[in-house]
Amino acid sequence: MERTVIIDALQCAGEGQLINVRGWVRSRRGNKNVSFIALNDGSTIKNIQIVVDLAQFPEENLKPVTTGSCISATGHLVASQGSGQAVEIQLTELEVYGTADPEQYPLQKKGLSMEYLRTIAHLRPRTNTFGAVFRIRHNMAMAIHNYFHEHGFFYFHTPIITASDCEGAGQMFQVTTKNLYNLKKDEEGKIDYSDDFFGKQASLTVSGQLEGELAAMALGKIYTFGPTFRAENSNTPRHLAEFWMIEPEVAFIQKDELMDLEEDFIKYCVRWALEHCQDDLQFLNQFVDKGLIARLESVVDTEFVRLTYTEGIEILQEAMKNGKKFEFPCTWGDDLASEHERYLVEEHFNKPVIMSDYPKDIKAFYMKINEDGKTVQGTDVLFPQIGEIIGGSVREESLDKLNNEIERREIPMKDMWWYLDTRRFGAAPHAGFGLGFERLLLFVTGMQNIRDVIPFPRTPKTAEF
Repeated sequence: MERTVIIDALQCAGEGQLINVRGWVRSRRGNKNVSFIALNDGSTIKNIQIVVDLAQFPEENLKPVTTGSCISATGHLVASQGSGQAVEIQLTELEVYGTADPEQYPLQKKGLSMEYLRTIAHLRPRTNTFGAVFRIRHNMAMAIHNYFHEHGFFYFHTPIITASDCEGAGQMFQVTTKNLYNLKKDEEGKIDYSDDFFGKQASLTVSGQLEGELAAMALGKIYTFGPTFRAENSNTPRHLAEFWMIEPEVAFIQKDELMDLEEDFIKYCVRWALEHCQDDLQFLNQFVDKGLIARLESVVDTEFVRLTYTEGIEILQEAMKNGKKFEFPCTWGDDLASEHERYLVEEHFNKPVIMSDYPKDIKAFYMKINEDGKTVQGTDVLFPQIGEIIGGSVREESLDKLNNEIERREIPMKDMWWYLDTRRFGAAPHAGFGLGFERLLLFVTGMQNIRDVIPFPRTPKTAEF
């Protein structure tokens, strides 16, 4: 018999129709006359109830049906006699695909900590919380692709293996086929990569931006959406060694247009979640973050504040004069910490903020310098609970100005001649931003640790599964 997924079964009309559902047992309870199986197949946060008449299915035959076991249940769909569900299935046929020994199955107990669930990341998608998170993760990926497709962007695949470091954005994971126990070295004691696979030192990418800029100079509007890697020893709730980045690059736009794009894009994604993930969001709102849905709705309905870095510093310094305590200093020229960003968003304005015109020395070399010679046209979006969620900028299109900044900062560009070619041949004004996918998911799900919005987190000393 053809299977009906549970999300469809729960919406079926027509009492008495015979259907088949398959999934994993969340619980089984009952009395001497009847047993109730809560079944879930991952299609929805909701379970469907299987009602088992013990006169037809003796208890002895139901012993393999324990929490975690996988079954196929065929029966008549009827209106539910109990509360909590509209319909239920009166069992006529049962098949057990796989058992789960109650003594060994780690998800038998309720109230398991997030820390513990990270140690069994291969099983945690079966929990209500992580089922909801990963369904939302899928929907956010769909929202991103839909947004850019609807707005005329081309999905562009940038390399995962690269010989260049984008802006010195972080320590890089090296890629090599060399024998690490017998490394060939030159006269200076440095590793000789001439006999390596690529003939030079290669690493996993920290960003697809620079290659994305090349594509924007040909296709006009592109976006990347792929894995990126940072080999930084950051054990925090906001950092991963492997994460996904969304990076659009657009030719012929200025700073104000870039900020418009950032705001419109992120509102579209949040609106998509509210429209397509209501059941999962309601669950997370009840059990993870009781202010989640209200916060999401507020972002969609609110016009973002736009202010300069200098104005932001003035607000923060005024707050300190009035008794606000910050862990890190906050003077002009300092890179803002998450606590500063969150104060502006959550306490001062109580709405998202797009901050622009940062000091050039705390931003990347490719950002367009303002006429004051001190600030650059960076445009970062700051969100409640998160701090910076988007980092963007207008890119410097002048070869001379870009070279001056490269020389001033003493950036090695020997492997990036190709990037400078975009300024040599048909340079165009352009801008773009980067959004860490998992940062977006933290906001949309209300989860507190970034390791809990990616199926298999990669962090220092952790590479299981």
